[in-house]
Amino acid sequence: MVLVQLAVAIALGATSMRQIALLTHQADVFGDPPSDSTVRRILELAEPALLGRIAKARAKVRARVWELIEATQQGFPWLKVAGKVLTGWIVIDIDATIVLAHSAKEGAAATFKRTYGFHPLAAWCASTQESLAMLLRPGSAGSNTVADHLEVLAAAIAQIPASRRAKLLIRVGGAGATHELLERVEALNTTRRTVRFTVGWTITDVDEAAIAALPGKAWDRALTQDGDPHEHAGVAELTGLNARAAVWRCRLIARRVVPSRRHQAKLTALEKKTGWKYSIIATNLGPRGMRGVPGSHQAQFIDVLHRSHAGVEDRVRTNKAMGLRNLPSRTWTVNAGWLLAANIAADLDAWTRLLGLYDEPDLARAEPQTLRYCLWHLPARLVCHARRRVLKISATWPWKNAFLICWQRLCALPAPT
Repeated sequence: MVLVQLAVAIALGATSMRQIALLTHQADVFGDPPSDSTVRRILELAEPALLGRIAKARAKVRARVWELIEATQQGFPWLKVAGKVLTGWIVIDIDATIVLAHSAKEGAAATFKRTYGFHPLAAWCASTQESLAMLLRPGSAGSNTVADHLEVLAAAIAQIPASRRAKLLIRVGGAGATHELLERVEALNTTRRTVRFTVGWTITDVDEAAIAALPGKAWDRALTQDGDPHEHAGVAELTGLNARAAVWRCRLIARRVVPSRRHQAKLTALEKKTGWKYSIIATNLGPRGMRGVPGSHQAQFIDVLHRSHAGVEDRVRTNKAMGLRNLPSRTWTVNAGWLLAANIAADLDAWTRLLGLYDEPDLARAEPQTLRYCLWHLPARLVCHARRRVLKISATWPWKNAFLICWQRLCALPAPT
């Protein structure tokens, strides 16, 4: 209960354990809040065994919430890429981020970006924007540490309801191009489950030689996220010309773009000669592509599918607005517990928008600070009259109707059994 109350406080804007007092003046709504010392004692219990039990509870709740989301008028928010709806496919985006520390904390260290702090690795559901799993790591943790990626991937898949695991797409940046991770993803494929991946690829001399061997007619126009032809980018299949593709047992899709000014200093000899900047995507999407998605085997679609992974930066920003920007304790275990509370807060934010605000264009995908301003920090008074509690909202508040609609929808949800 304390963990849930802390998550609510974080969703409302709390950035430290002491700010659990934010709930004090709202005791009629949330009940009497715990003290900051109680919060700390609870977070000190965040050992692996307890975190595992909490993860199972979160997965059970998530399965129920997904049923409720699917029952809404909008239905489940399947990801849409280049005009194609990925119905039935759960897309998991994995990425790491830097959390700065401004004082000596257990696990804080120099990072690869020449900052000081932590380097957590996380996984998000691209469709629902939920925070599926997050691993607290020291600041010195590597970007492509295989063991960490395997742990986060397993934890993320465990959070997905069993009925939704039949078709999974794993997207990772360049840090995901390791034999162990891609072999594990391939091993997840069964007769009842299809798992595909797209990862970034570090270009070597062998790759550049293959790119140089591509005839001009091999390049097709790239697509934008809306599915329209891109004016200044091209895509080509590199698999048959690159020996590394056979070693890694995957397809390689090359992309070229007109280099910007900030890229000029880092162009290779081939890029200077051709006037293009190149990048490569590795994938196990074969000739059949993604089941149920026509045209998903084409190089153009795979390119835009992987580039939409950039949306993970929005998830990072949202999580940092939901308590991840600062880990408040000197103790590693307490910070791990705070990380969990921040993830629950991010899920509460996502579920509220998916269940109560799905048809509000200004709020359905609003940033946390926007929701706090428009709905959570409402100019209203909760008063008691005739043994009833009445919420008196300012009649001129622009988002009054949005709040009432959201409130009524959430109240109409069936009680958990």
